[in-house]
Amino acid sequence: MNHDIEAIFLDVGNTLRVVVKDEAFQAHARRELVALTGATESPDAFCARLETRYKIYRQWAFETLMEAGERELWTRFMLPDFPPDRIAPHSGKLTRLWRDRDGRRVPCPDVTSTVIELAQRGYTLGIIANTITETEIPDWLEHDGLTKYFKTVILSSTFGRRKPGPEIYWEAARTAGVDPARAVYVGDNPSRDVVGTRLAGYAMSIVLMEPATLAKEPPAQDNPPDRIIHACRELLEIFPPRQRTFNE
Repeated sequence: MNHDIEAIFLDVGNTLRVVVKDEAFQAHARRELVALTGATESPDAFCARLETRYKIYRQWAFETLMEAGERELWTRFMLPDFPPDRIAPHSGKLTRLWRDRDGRRVPCPDVTSTVIELAQRGYTLGIIANTITETEIPDWLEHDGLTKYFKTVILSSTFGRRKPGPEIYWEAARTAGVDPARAVYVGDNPSRDVVGTRLAGYAMSIVLMEPATLAKEPPAQDNPPDRIIHACRELLEIFPPRQRTFNE
């Protein structure tokens, strides 16, 4: 079966990268949010107010399966009481700072070697990610020298639709030039990622979860993934070098 797989699409958060707490880094982000917006509250109070609004935005996004672009996120949802002409030009920076307040996002140690090996084995690689940022993931790929290994990067923040809606999966397959029936998706959320992968007609759904997380949040028995792995490098055990066909 795996010899029929042509493309492997991957999630980013908790699949390729994880968040590492760093209080000094996070405190700097909170202070910068205040400085950039001109807010008069303390960083903690300002971020607490933003958190309330962000939860409202997230509920809207979950219900509609839509994602606002950065400008809309900040002028409509996060800071509607601030002058739009002050906020809109800084929306990209504000998004990065908002995410930095959670901690540093660092790649898992086996990601680079696994991505390179899968590409060398002949697989088309892509990214499908729900994210509010438009630049952070492309910037990370460029910084770590991984851009050339991914044929397509589809982000909900620029595409406008979110997982588990099938549209974002179809767009990734379309831009990569592959049939969804010959594609795999690797994510970390059993309910969202398995459902979306199946709705889109992908061949396989793989969930990457650490054993401790898996024990606390096992996949639903009525819609299990095709495979469960605990580290990115385990993909190399599932996908051997491709058998090229005369039609490719």
